[in-house]
Amino acid sequence: VQLQASGGGLVQAGGSLRLSCQASGGGFRQYTMGWFRQAPGKEREFVSAVRWNNAMYYADAVKGRFTISRDNAKNTVYLQMNGLKPEDTAVYYCAADSRIILSSIRDPIQYDFWGQGTQVTVSS
Repeated sequence: VQLQASGGGLVQAGGSLRLSCQASGGGFRQYTMGWFRQAPGKEREFVSAVRWNNAMYYADAVKGRFTISRDNAKNTVYLQMNGLKPEDTAVYYCAADSRIILSSIRDPIQYDFWGQGTQVTVSS
């Protein structure tokens, strides 16, 4: 599976962005798709994930502001980010895995496939 993330940019605090991650290769609908982010000097952290059955999971820091969704017909997962804050500034990565278990869904090490990352910068 190859993943191509897009949609990052520079936005003022309170603004919105929508990230997209398109997958190539078969079996997309069976994959758990995740979004992670990494700020300078920090470890990569979980943002959100959506499983094959459309169950969605969020980090506490983004709950109520971000929404993950998937379009299996387009092999694409989205991350709608509203109410952006300066602390959301990071490189955002999409990830995929077909065998991940629920208890590991927030662990980046468990994902086999990664996109190249897209920069999100939120100015105050």
